[in-house]
Formats: sequence, structure tokens, C-alpha cells
Amino acid sequence: GRLGTRMAQGHFLALLLLLASWDLGRLVDACTCAPSHPQDAFCSSDIVIRARVVGKKLLKDGPFGTMRYTIKQMKMYRGFNKMPQVQYLYTEPSESLCGVRLEVNKYQYLIMGHVFEGKVYTGLCTFNRKWDDLTLPQRKGLKYRYHLGCSCTIKRCSYLPCIVSAKNECLWMDMLGPKFGYPGYQSKSNACIMHQEGYCSWHQGWVPPDKSTINSMDP
Repeated sequence: GRLGTRMAQGHFLALLLLLASWDLGRLVDACTCAPSHPQDAFCSSDIVIRARVVGKKLLKDGPFGTMRYTIKQMKMYRGFNKMPQVQYLYTEPSESLCGVRLEVNKYQYLIMGHVFEGKVYTGLCTFNRKWDDLTLPQRKGLKYRYHLGCSCTIKRCSYLPCIVSAKNECLWMDMLGPKFGYPGYQSKSNACIMHQEGYCSWHQGWVPPDKSTINSMDP
């Protein structure tokens, strides 16, 4: 059913909080997103595109409705076999329900989403960004690098000690503070790439990986 679809899209937290409290005033705090490295977001998405929003319409379906954005697709990075040309993008109608808000005829966006029953859904917890806000390594990652690491695991380090427990892991240390680099250093600059024999390591920017470097992190 419709509710099951929305829960499957990762919005169950907002709906459960609503059902538990029936306090509409608390909905602003209902959407909670875990941090995600852009490569992880790329690899877990069905669709990754660069697009401009050219229209929007609130559809009157379900208890809150659904926002439908009409988009002009500029370039596709992932999803050629799922939906090579995306015309519509669906999301929850408000940020409190984990819906993403996009400006019409104003910016180009990097948009990631999932295909369900022939429609592309996205949300606040998906890695959607204004294209101009992306770093050069992130843009190159979308084109050349991220797909090379989709068999790797980016392990989030929230505290120390944090150690590699498998050869296909890269330690993501952005949450540990500035002594491990400027804020968001690995998200903005690095890709986790798989080498021979299944080993993964971080590589900076978009230079072809050095195959002699195994399970290490670039400075």
C-alpha cells in the first residue's frame, strides 16, 4: 500500500513519530538522517543525475500528499539500465517528513534516488546537492571513480580507536574532527577504490589509483 511504499523509502521514522504523538508541532524534528559519504550514496542509489528543476506540483495522494518535480536531465551518472531518461522526481511534501525541497528554474542539482514502480523517489536523507556546491574531486568521482569502489565498504568512525576489520574497508574519519583534516575532508576529496585481490584504499582527487598502494590512506 501507499504507507508501505513510503516506509520502504526510508521515511518510517517521521510517520512513526506522528502516530505516536499526534503532535503536529513536533514534526519539524521528525526527520533524522545519518551522515553518508557521497560514494556510499552513489553506490546505493538506483539513479544519479545532474538536472534542473523546471516545475513542481503537489499531488493529492495519501495523508500528506506527494511533491512531484518536473526536471530537465542534463547528465546521467548511474541508472542507465533502470531509467535512462528521468522526467519526474517524487518526494515527501515537507522536510519534516524527509522530503527534499528544490528550487524551480534556479540551480542545477546533483540528484540521487531510487526507482519504485517506475517512479524515481528521493528525500532529505539522500545525497542531493546544488551542482555548484560540489568539489572538483566529487564531480570527478561521479564520472570516473565512485563506481570503482562500490564493492568496498566505507566504515564510519565516530570515535577512537577505529580499525579496519576487513580488507575491503576504508575508514571514514570526517566525524572525528579537524585534527584528521579540514571538515568533511574525505567526503569532499577522497574515493575508496578497490585494487587487486579485493583490497580497498582511499585515493585523493581523481588521479588513477597507484596499484602499489594497498589498504592505505592518502595524505
